[in-house]
Amino acid sequence: MGSDTSTPTTTPRVRLLLLGGFRLLHDDRPVVVPRGLQRIIALIGLRPGATRSHLAGLLWPDAPEDRALSSLRTALWRLRQDPRCPMLTTGDTVRLDPTVHLDVDELVRTAARVGDDGDPRAAAAALAAGRHDLLPGWYDDWVLLERERLRQLRLHMLEHLARTHLAAGRHGEALQAALEAMAAEPLRETPHRLVVQIHLAEGNAFEALHAFYVYRDLILRELDLEPSAAMCALLDDTLAPIRRRPAPPHARRPTRPAPGPSPPSTSG
Repeated sequence: MGSDTSTPTTTPRVRLLLLGGFRLLHDDRPVVVPRGLQRIIALIGLRPGATRSHLAGLLWPDAPEDRALSSLRTALWRLRQDPRCPMLTTGDTVRLDPTVHLDVDELVRTAARVGDDGDPRAAAAALAAGRHDLLPGWYDDWVLLERERLRQLRLHMLEHLARTHLAAGRHGEALQAALEAMAAEPLRETPHRLVVQIHLAEGNAFEALHAFYVYRDLILRELDLEPSAAMCALLDDTLAPIRRRPAPPHARRPTRPAPGPSPPSTSG
């Protein structure tokens, strides 16, 4: 019997990227997908194991149920004709094949690793994870909900990472994570507060004051609000000794009698 000289086949690498816009890559080559099918693929990726009725209701919320289910069946049939985005159908549920890499899943896994209080140096990927919004320009209700969920997930991940670095005395890494959160949501107070805390921990009172007033001017201009009491208290502790210290002699102004009525005349 002759030896088998056949070359083993390798499974193509399929990546579905939804952060920053819809992209389907097959062995790193982009696949052109019609917009209607993009919505179905994206929803199945974000709602793994959802029932057909649930998917149809989200995709065609204004259509009667039977018509929505019929549209979904047609779309799934079209997707099955092209193996470049494999899916699994089990009973009444649909999901992406486990071989499909989804960038949203990577963001969720990264956030979970950071939240487990492990070594934050192993979570360097957290700074880059999820820098772009989910499917910008899409305004379906289910997209808006998932977009906000992932945005909040990333903000809390970065803030937790900054606190962990700060507690360990890694001020540079803490500042990087806090600034990344600040860039994601400039009006959110928490990252600004972390920046002030990091500067204070380093003994940089000027940097702390500068960061505070930059944020104060921003929310006064944009929201007509003042920083919270917790934010102000950070600098109250720093400024208290300065306020209690008497001014140096060369900085004191001479006192003058307070103005008042003239004294009564004694002539008579």
